[in-house]
Amino acid sequence: MRILPWLCFLGTLFTVSAAPQKPNIVFVLADDLGYGEVGFNGQQKILTPYVDQLAREGMVLTHHYCGNAVCAPSRAVLMTGLNPGHAPVRDNDDVGEGEQVPLPAHITTLPGILRQAGYKTAAFGKWGLGSFESTGNPMKQGFDRFLGLTSQWQAHSHYPPAIWDDQQFIPLQNGPKGVPGHAGFPAGADPQNPKAYESFIGKDFSEDHFIQGAEAFIAQHAHEPFFIYFASPLPHVSLQIPPEDLKVYEGKFANDPPFAPKAKGSYVPNRTPHATYAAMITRLDKDVGRLMAALEKAGVAQNTIIVFSGDNGATHDVGGVETNFFNSSGGLKGLKGSLYEGGVREPTVVRWPASIPANSHAHHLSGFEDWLVTFAELAGVSLTVPTNGESLVPTFHGQDRPRQSPLYREFPGYGHQQAIWIENAEGKWKAVRTNMLKTLKATGQVVTELYNLDTDPNETTNLALQNPALVRQLEAQMAASHVPDAHFPLAGVDPLPETTTNRK
Repeated sequence: MRILPWLCFLGTLFTVSAAPQKPNIVFVLADDLGYGEVGFNGQQKILTPYVDQLAREGMVLTHHYCGNAVCAPSRAVLMTGLNPGHAPVRDNDDVGEGEQVPLPAHITTLPGILRQAGYKTAAFGKWGLGSFESTGNPMKQGFDRFLGLTSQWQAHSHYPPAIWDDQQFIPLQNGPKGVPGHAGFPAGADPQNPKAYESFIGKDFSEDHFIQGAEAFIAQHAHEPFFIYFASPLPHVSLQIPPEDLKVYEGKFANDPPFAPKAKGSYVPNRTPHATYAAMITRLDKDVGRLMAALEKAGVAQNTIIVFSGDNGATHDVGGVETNFFNSSGGLKGLKGSLYEGGVREPTVVRWPASIPANSHAHHLSGFEDWLVTFAELAGVSLTVPTNGESLVPTFHGQDRPRQSPLYREFPGYGHQQAIWIENAEGKWKAVRTNMLKTLKATGQVVTELYNLDTDPNETTNLALQNPALVRQLEAQMAASHVPDAHFPLAGVDPLPETTTNRK
């Protein structure tokens, strides 16, 4: 049994006070959405009218960071309010049957806090933090309702064989094995022939069930406070979308070469990958519009907080995706898997008509760990359990004050990485370490880069040599932010087993 360094965070260590007119909360989490893939951040080719409407009617958080550079550890930060130096899940490691490392029993979670405060809680979509047979079972982690997939690997297909409906695995109309998320192009088939791709499109699109479930939950619980975690699997590859959603982009991109890989382990083939990828993001946007409409219909839109964000940066150019074509990172450096800005800075907007002024912007540093603290405060919960977050409630009230403590990220995948952000009179400073395992093996030490994001948002000019005192300060703060976990050792920081690799 491995020793869990974060056990000090466990337990129901909070109290609930009376809070009149508690706001409903809907948190929409996109999967592998780049900073530049929404209209309010300058996207020109992909239509996101409803997310852009949220931005006009709410507040854009211009420097908001997801929990980590890939799915599971990012979601762990959101659910626990703990940064990656304290969180129990720090990488995408699988534990069998395609399931990921589970959240531990008894850990304080965002839905658990809200349920104790009288909220009805529900999750729709992709979980990735433990199977129903594990301690990470979403219904043991604070959710009254779950409709979705617990395994990230299952979610690679948008036409799976079945989905979880609370405690039951319900078959879909996609055959006993579903449509694969990974497959090679049929031997001898013509890549230009639409019929060659028909086997990769199913009948029962999983997102249809998730949005319908969320709409029904809003209607059912409109008379009481509720929390919805809408964790869409879009636009994560494989590239799959119902034909009716693809019509918006048919013929729109003149140069859209087919993706027809021969390898069976590749993401599935697609005849029009540019159009399909754009359609997947627009379909996610459409579902945001459906959530907004459901809130209006239920008469609760005024006092409902809607947050839209993403779990990590845009995907690599796999499965037919071409991020340069869409300027997916909006000019930021890096993609999914990187602690450079493009891998962790997410397009984020929050709308709350009752309290947040329309068309407003907040520019200070914020991150996924802040939402647990923020929502607890709004629900009338007094936290006595340590967290790494800071409340965004003052931000909602127009106080765009600097972050009081550093924002910290670590990631033992993709070569081992570490990053920390602070704000001072000279700007938003970021220290980042990449390829830690490689440089450690080559030179016996790791290298720290330093950037001023106010003057260099794309991280083009390393200022470490010009600011040695600041580098030492940030390195010390990185060390103070890290609690060792034997399952997720970090190169250059922790002792490493001999089998440690540059895992992806």
